[in-house]
Amino acid sequence: MGRDGKTAMPPRDSRVSAVLFGRKRWVGAEFRGFWQVSGRSPAGLRQVSGRSPVGLRQVSIHRKRTEPMPDLALFQPNIPQNTGTILRLAACMGVAVHLIEPAGFPLSDSALRRTGMDYLERAALIRHLDWPAFEAWRRAEGRRLVLLTTKSADPYPHFPFQVSDILLFGRESAGVPAAVHEAADARLTIPMVAGLRSLNVAVSAAMVLGEALRQTAAFPPAPAG
Repeated sequence: MGRDGKTAMPPRDSRVSAVLFGRKRWVGAEFRGFWQVSGRSPAGLRQVSGRSPVGLRQVSIHRKRTEPMPDLALFQPNIPQNTGTILRLAACMGVAVHLIEPAGFPLSDSALRRTGMDYLERAALIRHLDWPAFEAWRRAEGRRLVLLTTKSADPYPHFPFQVSDILLFGRESAGVPAAVHEAADARLTIPMVAGLRSLNVAVSAAMVLGEALRQTAAFPPAPAG
C-alpha cells in the first residue's frame, strides 16, 4: 500500500517466489498477460498469480517452460525437509508445486531457506490458503486431481496420466481427510512389499511424477551436445 492509499506496483526486477490464491488481488500488466498481485503475505513472500496459456502459473523468472504438464500438490505438509526435496525435484523437472495450507512449519522466505530449500527461487511454488481455496481454483481450471494414497488398490504405473493432472500427496503424519479423498478424480497407490506401510512422501512424489512425465512426454529436453 503506497502513501497515497493506493496499492503499489511491484518493481519490475522483483524475484517472485510464491503464489497465493484466495486473497483480495488487483490486476495489472506487469508480467506476461494480466497478472494479479496481492503484495506481501504474512509470511513475507510476494504473491503473484495470473492466467497464462496453461492456466494459473507461477511467474518465477526462472520458469522457462510454458507447455501443459502435470503439477504436484502437497496437502498441509508438516516436514519441511520433505517439502524442500520436492521443491528441488519440481525445479529440476520444470513442474509447479501447489502447497495447500496450513503447513506444519513456517513458510517465510528465510525459514524455507533455513530448512535447506536452496532451490526455492527456481521452483514454481503456488500457495493456496486452504483446501476450499485450492479446490475452487482447480475446478475453475478444469484440472484433474490424482490422489496418491495407501488406501487405494490401483497401482500408479497402470494409470493413464494426462498433462492436466495434479498429483496430490497427503500430510506425512495423517494423509488427507475423507473429504479430500472424495474430491479426487482418481486414487492411486505405489505397489510395495507386503507388510511395509508407506514410502517417504518425497520418494513417492519422484516415482509418480517420473511416470506421469514419461507418459505425457513432458520431461525437460536433454541438453545439447
